[in-house]
Amino acid sequence: MHDKSLSAAQQRDRNDALAHHKSAFILPQDIIYLDGNSLGALPRQSAEQLQSAILTQWGEGLIRSWNDAGWIDLPRRIGAKIAPLIGADAANVVMADSTSVNLFKLLSAACALRPDRTKIITEEANFPTDNYIAEGVINQQGMGHELVYAKNPDEIYTLIDNSTAVVMLTHINYRNGFMHDIEALSRAAHDAGALIIWDLAHSAGAVPVQLDAWNVDFAVGCSYKYLNGGPGAPAFLYVADRHLSTARQPLSGWFSHHSPFAFETHYEPAGTIDQFLCGTPAILSAVALDAALDIWRDVDIHAVRAKSLALTDYFISLMQSRCSGYGLQLITPREHHHRGSHVSFTHPDSGYAIMSALISQGVIGDFRAPDILRFGFTPLYTSFSDVWHATDRLATLLEDKSWDTPQFHNRKLVT
Repeated sequence: MHDKSLSAAQQRDRNDALAHHKSAFILPQDIIYLDGNSLGALPRQSAEQLQSAILTQWGEGLIRSWNDAGWIDLPRRIGAKIAPLIGADAANVVMADSTSVNLFKLLSAACALRPDRTKIITEEANFPTDNYIAEGVINQQGMGHELVYAKNPDEIYTLIDNSTAVVMLTHINYRNGFMHDIEALSRAAHDAGALIIWDLAHSAGAVPVQLDAWNVDFAVGCSYKYLNGGPGAPAFLYVADRHLSTARQPLSGWFSHHSPFAFETHYEPAGTIDQFLCGTPAILSAVALDAALDIWRDVDIHAVRAKSLALTDYFISLMQSRCSGYGLQLITPREHHHRGSHVSFTHPDSGYAIMSALISQGVIGDFRAPDILRFGFTPLYTSFSDVWHATDRLATLLEDKSWDTPQFHNRKLVT
């Protein structure tokens, strides 16, 4: 796009087939929200359904709502709504727990399926909790497993060998937005006899994913980013058909039992995706997520991806023309096949202060240590005009150095 004027951005918004979805969300009019890659906006329908769940289902229905309001079915019902967004059959996806807990379950199960192998491959740049969980699994297994860290994406392929039990990766890197080739890496793992687990935290609802077609073994993901499930919303997990009869997760709680309400003395796994549940689901959070996912009934994920690339291309172009010369360095890939739906810049000294100042100007992104300013683009409610105004405000504070005051340098607990 050569015309970088506001009027040109507004024209693109008028031609945007996804623009009408913005009305489905509650967003402050004076805020440009570029942090939906960290916490998605509140869907109006979620607010309405939560009100009903609290006052009617809980307040009046009480415990009867497990049956009458279908609370007991929420893990499978939500899994079925997520399944098309990740290219999976509904029978292989379930809502459960958090991403970290689900990763512990799946990595434990995967290691047990490859008892004669000891290597778990990840990346140094992987989201820290994933690697922490892997360390915990190794400590619990007591089988001499080793966590091997790839220094860069290309090195992953060279590390995979016949001692590899599991390759554990995040599809889109949380810092720089780099996107792996799921199909190629899954094939490389399988060619060596290893299993693969994908974390889809920054993928679900942002980019097309085909877990079944790409022959993925296991996957986890969160629902509070592009799926707009709300803060701390329940996560989801995927298990390929071929592993449902043999994989055994270690958190054998009553909801994973084949007959939870028979209250049998000994554990017997459900034999379906339900066996990857654990304890009682958080119903109010699940209700909010269930309502949020209804937004996707008439959304084409390929159209979402096309707009995401257009928005991020536009942002990178505007940043290059308006904000160069101030120490910001693009670290997100320009190549479409390697870019997710957020864009990151580093600043050598003052990234936190710059982002804090920008937030004070009504443009909400976030900061990731040690030096990354991160901007998320959520196609269902981010407009081209938003991108123009965000870049314009950033350029202004860079020019007048209004970010360089003590109030913006003082770090808050959550960045």
